[in-house]
Amino acid sequence: MSLISPACRDALQHWLEGLAALGGASANTITAYQGDVTSFLAFMTSHTGGPQGLGALAQISTADMRAWMASERSAGTGSRSLARKLSSVKSFYRWLAAREGFEPTAVLAVRAPKFQKKLPRPLAQDAARAVIETVELQSTSDWVAARDVAVVTLLYGCGLRISEALSLTGGDAPLPQVLRIKGKGEKERVVPVIAAARDAVDRYLDLCPHPQMQDAPLFRGQRGGALNPRQIQGVMARTRAQLGLPASATPHALRHSFATHLLEAGGDLRAIQELLGHASLSTTQAYTAVDTAHLMEVYNRAHPKA
Repeated sequence: MSLISPACRDALQHWLEGLAALGGASANTITAYQGDVTSFLAFMTSHTGGPQGLGALAQISTADMRAWMASERSAGTGSRSLARKLSSVKSFYRWLAAREGFEPTAVLAVRAPKFQKKLPRPLAQDAARAVIETVELQSTSDWVAARDVAVVTLLYGCGLRISEALSLTGGDAPLPQVLRIKGKGEKERVVPVIAAARDAVDRYLDLCPHPQMQDAPLFRGQRGGALNPRQIQGVMARTRAQLGLPASATPHALRHSFATHLLEAGGDLRAIQELLGHASLSTTQAYTAVDTAHLMEVYNRAHPKA
């Protein structure tokens, strides 16, 4: 922040506070926006040779924007990351231009670099089952093993993000048949809880040595604090190594697998959108490409004329 003028720093802070309060942006989103815009402003200070006050920001040209993007490229920023950074800068500029009354066209007209969207990398159904069966072998402690099984069963069985599973509290237990989950942007959705997930959580609670309290985290670390997501990521890493699965077999891949396997079984795309908590159907539609790839694989393998 030292390269940014106090006026810019205050403006950035007000914008971020507005996103959190009115836009419902998550803490991770706010952190990403702050980092993106801060690095952009720092570059402009260095590029123009002077502090970037609000007046200077209004004078940024298309050439300045190209110089920033070229600098990011030379630093190794990929197309996807650069597109995200540009989106953050544009969002800030729209807000700033409306507040300060200047024309932001030079910034808003810059085109984002094209990139190939990555399709979700789901696990095969037998691999997903093997993960759940193998996760408990990664710990010598019965209650930790039961905890890890409960978490990954929620990710695969209910399509939860890891942050959503770890945000459950003692007040959510024993798990009901339907959970109300707050996801990205505080968007609330209703998620059915399969019997296997309820049973896995019940077993964990029976073995957990830490007392469950209404407002305390449901899933605990070794010392009783909130379970860190890195613990589950580490368990998944050891599990996929044992099973010989690719590096794409992450906790989030279990959520992708949930959606893909529902679609393969004939699930309705709109219903899957609701279950995943996607704000836009276009996000969910990425799974149709995955399913089409699966269908083509079956076709090429089985059709006599393929």
